[in-house]
Amino acid sequence: MRNFIIALRVGLVTLVITGIVYPLLITGLAQVIFPQKANGSIINNERGPAVGSALIGQSFNNSAYFQPRPSAAGSGYDATASGGSNLGPTSKKLQERIKAELERLRVQNPEATGPVPIELVTTSASGLDPHLSPAATLWQVPRVARSRNISPERVEKVVESFIEGRDLGVLGEPRVNILLLNMALDRQFGQPY
Repeated sequence: MRNFIIALRVGLVTLVITGIVYPLLITGLAQVIFPQKANGSIINNERGPAVGSALIGQSFNNSAYFQPRPSAAGSGYDATASGGSNLGPTSKKLQERIKAELERLRVQNPEATGPVPIELVTTSASGLDPHLSPAATLWQVPRVARSRNISPERVEKVVESFIEGRDLGVLGEPRVNILLLNMALDRQFGQPY
C-alpha cells in the first residue's frame, strides 16, 4: 500500500507539472514574446474582420487573384485535416489529377510563358502551404493583369515587393505568401468584380 501511495503522489505531481504548469508557462511566454504568432498569425483586412492566417493557404478561384498550390487537406485547405494525399509517382489517381491541373492551368493562363511550374500541380506535405516560389507566382502574372485590366509590369512590381528571402539568409528558399499578395493587389488596384 505504501508503494501505491508513493506512486500515486509521483503521478499526481508529474501530471500537475507536465499537464498544467508547463503548458501554462510556455503559453504565457509565447503570448509575451511573440503574441501575433502565438495566436495563429491571423490577418485582418482594412475593415477589421479576419481573412485568414499567414501560415495557412486558402483557395482563390477568381482569375484576378494568384492561385496557391493545390491542397490535399480534407476537401481543400482544411486546417483540421492537414496532410498530404500520400499518392506516389506511380499512382494513376495522382497522374490523372496532375494532368487535369495542367490542362486547367494552361486554359486559364494562355499568355503564360514556359512550362507550368511543378508546385502549381503538386500539393505540399501539409496541404496548407501558403507560399509559392517567385517563379510560380510570376508565371501567373499575365492572367492576373488581364483580369484586373492593368499592365503585367505593375503586377510584377507588386509580386517582387512581396518576395520573402531565405530565413536567416540561408534557410529555405525565396517565397511569396499568396494571401498577403492578393490582399496587396486589392489595396493597390481595388477588388475585382
